[in-house]
Amino acid sequence: MQKPDGSKPAVLMLEDGTTFFGKGFGAQVDAVGEAVFNTGMVGYPESMTDPSYAGQVLCFTYPLIGNYGVPGTGEVDIFGLPRFFESRGIKVSGIVVQEQCERPSHWASRETLSEWMTREGIPGISGVDTRALVTTIRERGVMMSVLANGPELATRSQLKKQLDGADRYDSIDFVKRVSVARPEVYGTSGKVVALIDCGVKTNIIRNLLTRGYSIARLPFDSSYADVMQHDPVGVVISNGPGDPRLCTQTVKTTARLVDSELPVLGICLGEQVLGMSQGAETYKLKYGHRGQNKPVIDLDSGRGYVTSQNHGYAVEPKSLAETRLRPWFVNADDRSVEGLLHESRPCLAVQFHPEATPGPYDTEFVFDRFVSLVETQERAAGEKIRSMRT
Repeated sequence: MQKPDGSKPAVLMLEDGTTFFGKGFGAQVDAVGEAVFNTGMVGYPESMTDPSYAGQVLCFTYPLIGNYGVPGTGEVDIFGLPRFFESRGIKVSGIVVQEQCERPSHWASRETLSEWMTREGIPGISGVDTRALVTTIRERGVMMSVLANGPELATRSQLKKQLDGADRYDSIDFVKRVSVARPEVYGTSGKVVALIDCGVKTNIIRNLLTRGYSIARLPFDSSYADVMQHDPVGVVISNGPGDPRLCTQTVKTTARLVDSELPVLGICLGEQVLGMSQGAETYKLKYGHRGQNKPVIDLDSGRGYVTSQNHGYAVEPKSLAETRLRPWFVNADDRSVEGLLHESRPCLAVQFHPEATPGPYDTEFVFDRFVSLVETQERAAGEKIRSMRT
């Protein structure tokens, strides 16, 4: 069926039966995924290529998406990294918007949002009352959904059957799907930071390279021995999708790394992994924190920061009592844990994204704090060697 304006119909059905009808754009396929929303006003190319969104149907709350088009997907920076995207290829399962712009205007635009999504096989639906969808998710929590966009739309019963037959988001090991399969090396510095890739964003790598380190990007299931083969001066546990409780090998490796006294930085999922490696527990948020306007408070300084976030799980604060970790940041809205510091080891973690893209760059100092830990450990090691020689 084709509408008078030439568009094709599409439908989004949530697992509770709530249904939204609209216009289809992008690839004419069906997609099943967990329905979530992002409150950011800009940055749809970065958000859609963020591996943390794997397995999710993303609703943008800003009413107009696609107005500045999509930049060239083959353009890279001085490090050979994608210049405008957080990974190679779209990672969301589908998107939901109120209006998608068909005639974008921007000097860097090379194609429309719909053309990009069609090329990569990702469906979209526009003309949806995104306020009503977000209200539903906030009241009832995130839930599975099916987005149907094709020449012949399925009936409600067929859509329900698709949902009933699909695996639950929490049961799928998405980290395995988005991590590198084998080690990759970036940079030529003699000082290596090992990056355990659970679905890393490009700008995390860029921030570390900019600070003078080489990066050994390792698969999510790398062992402690695998990490140490690269003789790293520090380790970063990256962001990523899915339930952190499925990251058993990453948690095990992180525990060994903490015990070795190597500096460790956890970002987003990496914070949850670090917490679990020390005995903390995690839980699923009702509707998550996704956007570029999420306020956090530094418990040490009392300062507030506006951060970029994308996560559906968090560390249970009460479980920290049995660990040697303490809260560093908390969310100003719901008081959930947004950062961790170890009492005696050179380890820190944040639940937000200090690398941003998209979002404010207020908290890039987290990388500098990690660098300071690395330098402190290097000086201590040097002094130990000198004292042994004398």
